[in-house]
Amino acid sequence: MSGKHGVVLYGPPAAGKDTVTRALTELNLQYTQFARLKIGSGKSSGYRMGTAEQLHTLEEAGDVVYANARYGNTYVIDRPGLNAAFEAGVPVVHLGQVDGIQALVEGYPADWALVLLWCSRDETARRSEGRGDADTTARMAAWDATREDLDMHAAMTWNLRLDTTTASPQESARRIDQLLAQRAEATTS
Repeated sequence: MSGKHGVVLYGPPAAGKDTVTRALTELNLQYTQFARLKIGSGKSSGYRMGTAEQLHTLEEAGDVVYANARYGNTYVIDRPGLNAAFEAGVPVVHLGQVDGIQALVEGYPADWALVLLWCSRDETARRSEGRGDADTTARMAAWDATREDLDMHAAMTWNLRLDTTTASPQESARRIDQLLAQRAEATTS
């Protein structure tokens, strides 16, 4: 793939963003999950842990593309992190807010493929409990917020919609990879 191509996976908690990203990486090593900067505590896997001072420095430099607070932490998409991710390959950015997608698309020029991953509220609860999440109640509240977010942004255009209760992670990855290959071909034609 030539040029700057990235993937945004949007969906509620437990919709399969991590699982589909792993399947993408297995399909093609160019795909790599973008590790957001996380200011706070808790799960550190998949994040670059940072400090309030680092966040302040990024804000002063105008390098915060998007930041949001959830689960008592602040999650940051930063310009230096995106630069490094694009140098390494094709970043896969996980988001649960349409405002974050809009900020990313407007704030960091690249060919972003926007993918909606979805599963029902009941499936989210089943998956969260099944993997032993200690904060299933908070994840269900986040599912509700994601549904409201989608309803508020009904005009949002998605390049691909995948129901992860019916599409396997491997099938989802293949479809995303095909989408990016088509988009890359279109930009070189």
